[in-house]
Amino acid sequence: MESSSFFQRLKTGLAKTRQGWVQRLEQVFQGRPWDEEALASVEEILLSADVGVKGTERLIEAVRRQAPKGSDEAARSLSACLQQEIVSLLTASAKTSAPAALPASPWVVIFLGVNGVGKTTTIGKLAAQYRQSGKKVLLAAADTFRAAAIEQLEVWGQRAGAEVVKHKPGADPSAVVFDALHAAKKRQADVVLIDTAGRLHTKVHLVEELKKIRRVTAKEQEGAPHETLLVLDATTGQNALQQARVFKEAMDITGIALTKLDGTAKGGVIIGIQEELGVPVQYIGVGEEIDDLQPFDPADFVKALFEADRW
Repeated sequence: MESSSFFQRLKTGLAKTRQGWVQRLEQVFQGRPWDEEALASVEEILLSADVGVKGTERLIEAVRRQAPKGSDEAARSLSACLQQEIVSLLTASAKTSAPAALPASPWVVIFLGVNGVGKTTTIGKLAAQYRQSGKKVLLAAADTFRAAAIEQLEVWGQRAGAEVVKHKPGADPSAVVFDALHAAKKRQADVVLIDTAGRLHTKVHLVEELKKIRRVTAKEQEGAPHETLLVLDATTGQNALQQARVFKEAMDITGIALTKLDGTAKGGVIIGIQEELGVPVQYIGVGEEIDDLQPFDPADFVKALFEADRW
């Protein structure tokens, strides 16, 4: 997150989380000696913030090891300890975004996610960012189950200046991907972004459909897909983890795009996702604008989350 303007938007976007569980932590730590009762309160707050069981256990152990028990300076030292451990946890599985000089052409990215998480919007924003960096982008409308999804992708294609390969609603999604990859080679596109269906109520059919898309992609382009991004809505909390487990059945996930962080007071889900699933958060979204979606930087995230405190 190189842009200082994005850092300010990130800080603003995390206001609900900061005013929620971060301030609750402040109330626990501030003005009291450290003891096991305080530790139990911290654990409860982290769990309620959707940090998850594994993430909470790791953070609590770090605090327990480093906390100066009985010290009046506990609040300041525990804040620093907690921040350092969160950065460490998030950095352990952190993954950078696609390199500026893409090693394969076209660079193929498959997007997964249930309906309503902001998947198509995320594709559109990334398409616009690739176009801003001078890349030729092609979008594949492989969510053929919903006519609205195809239309939405076309709108984003026009907005971003990216071509869209589509079939009629109800068509075979793999056929769309096949045609898109051939079109990308013929038109010398640098990047292919593939939208897919997300109807979890037909889980078995969806998983098989996604596996077929992956097979077609791998057959038509060596090394593809080069990235497989799962788009999750931060406001859904623990449900996001359940969704991720289903999609992992279909294909390996290389990264997560976590949207709508500005709409939740439980931003701890970003910790839970990485710790529970072992899949790095690669992009985060904190607003509606194209530049409100940016590569995830653990240090900036924690700084924005805790900067406004007075510990």
